[in-house]
Amino acid sequence: MSNKARDIFILGLRNAHAMEIQARELMERQSDRMDDYPEVKAKLQTHLRETNEQLTRLEQCLSACGESSSTLKDTTQSVMANLMAMGHAMSGDEILKNTFANNAFENFEIAAYKSLLALCGAAGMEQARGPLQQSLQEEERMAKWVDSNVEKVTLQFVQHEERQAAA
Repeated sequence: MSNKARDIFILGLRNAHAMEIQARELMERQSDRMDDYPEVKAKLQTHLRETNEQLTRLEQCLSACGESSSTLKDTTQSVMANLMAMGHAMSGDEILKNTFANNAFENFEIAAYKSLLALCGAAGMEQARGPLQQSLQEEERMAKWVDSNVEKVTLQFVQHEERQAAA
């Protein structure tokens, strides 16, 4: 096991934990405001549960390394998520901004998990491969769902706006 690979792996786990904290905060804020888009809200709530499980898996991986998450990174990402959610909430096209941001964020998470998986062997942490692979698969499913629903959500937004204008 390379000490440098292990150090990078631990750094990556801490970064992924902070990333999932940010994702959780974003989904909680978004979910609270998606009553006009029940399918999106349901998917966010399902993925929010997965995200909480991902956080637990990351904490277990860190613990197996004798480490813990970074409170500073977690707090910073939480604040950033809440600021982003507030910014989107103030716009008239919040659902579209959320959809675009979620599309990008899911792919960011996928890349982070792929990087961690690439490090498992070199870091001497093969036991982390299964939990990280599970998180990667959850992120890939969510990314696919968001991507395949951009058009539908966009058109639902147009219909919503037309109903609002007619009222």
